[in-house]
Amino acid sequence: MKLAFSTNAFKAYSLEDSIKEIAAIGYKGVELLCDVPHAYPPHLDDKKIQSIKNLITDCNIQISNLNAFTLYAIDDVFHPSWIEENEKSRESRIQHTIDCIQMAKELGAKNISTEPGGPLDGVDRNKIAHLEKTFVNGLLKASKIAEKEDVKILVEPEPFLLIENSSQFKSMMKKVNSEYVKLNFDIGHFFCVDEDPAQLVHELVDYTEHFHLADINENRVHNHLIPGLGAINFARVFKAIDDVGYKGFVTVELYPYQSNPIEAAQKSFDYLRDITI
Repeated sequence: MKLAFSTNAFKAYSLEDSIKEIAAIGYKGVELLCDVPHAYPPHLDDKKIQSIKNLITDCNIQISNLNAFTLYAIDDVFHPSWIEENEKSRESRIQHTIDCIQMAKELGAKNISTEPGGPLDGVDRNKIAHLEKTFVNGLLKASKIAEKEDVKILVEPEPFLLIENSSQFKSMMKKVNSEYVKLNFDIGHFFCVDEDPAQLVHELVDYTEHFHLADINENRVHNHLIPGLGAINFARVFKAIDDVGYKGFVTVELYPYQSNPIEAAQKSFDYLRDITI
């Protein structure tokens, strides 16, 4: 496996400077934030995309993933989601996903990650089945473009959203008949919902195309920490990743560290490098 770092911790920096800083630390990959202020598709023309490609090459780094989860360009972290009551809002999420797929194709990226439906605050629990159907229908619509462009959509389960654990994810996948919808395996998220990430690496190997990584406190509250500051046994998780033969990227995602992203990226790299050597 190869280590990458997400630019969503570098929102105080330009995309170009973020890539340079991440590469300088020694990461082999960079995850691009597909939102303001970095790589929101409507803000990138052909010249800008070519410039990013050139920089990636010059920095001797690869794109691990395009992070199409947040949408501050339109609303916030989760909205518009795949399960909005308003059809226009749902369509804006679908269109954003399609735009990111097409941008991934242009950049040479293999996958994008997205939210697992949306938050359930205030939602009538009797409507869950309907919301799941709405989510799947939206994914299938976007997956047609993903198949055409040969770019995979990776669903990222998260606490308190429509799909938050492995059983819900596997149930959802039974309804999605597409090889272009897979899993963004967030180690911290699964830990937060009282699951064993190391065990799930084996259980979800057929779905996993990319990993997100952040540490989580022993109380399992969803708050991303620099690896080594929480309770996750990364040596055990990495052994499982090696055991299943995964050779792709594990991307460190530390968006809470906006005030000191270089320090957070460096400390993460030093800690994880010692485990992976």
